[in-house]
Amino acid sequence: MNKIEAIDWKTFKDTLLQHSDLDLQFQYAEGKLVDPAYHITEIKQAPITSVDCGGVMNAWTEIIVQLWVPEGEQQEQSMKVGKALSIVDIVEKMLPLNPNGTVKIEFGNSEFDTRQMFPNEMIVSENALTVDLRPDAVQCKAIGRGGNCGTNDKGEECCAPAVVEKPKVQLVNLAAPAEACCTPGGGCC
Repeated sequence: MNKIEAIDWKTFKDTLLQHSDLDLQFQYAEGKLVDPAYHITEIKQAPITSVDCGGVMNAWTEIIVQLWVPEGEQQEQSMKVGKALSIVDIVEKMLPLNPNGTVKIEFGNSEFDTRQMFPNEMIVSENALTVDLRPDAVQCKAIGRGGNCGTNDKGEECCAPAVVEKPKVQLVNLAAPAEACCTPGGGCC
């Protein structure tokens, strides 16, 4: 599976701002659009901190736009981009969204398990702005840094942090025999 280049919140929002008069559609699979009766139920900002298999700490932020289609509700056209922007405005008055956050769209229905997907492309047509969604892909950050993942031919973990051998410390017995103890005038102090 090809890795999708993530769209940040600023780019996503700027594209919406350029097309506020168009219908906003989401394509969740080839030739399948989210039902026009959808609602944007919430926008989440998720700061993520992780440690990968190579022992490296990673941090990023995701902005997740959740879509919901109420059962039995009928509608001919999707909401206008301008209406979506009014929801964004309500959210951003209470929760400033990180402009560098990675955008994901969360959606599911009776035929499509709920998942978070990346906007792959934002397609402008005569009357609609269609956000083409593609699934997220699992990746190994260690491989992305030029390392590898898994174990070597000896069964050792190859992307774990290197184990540094600690120097051995010479222990001294502080409970020395009585004759070695300092005595007044013995010259040891």
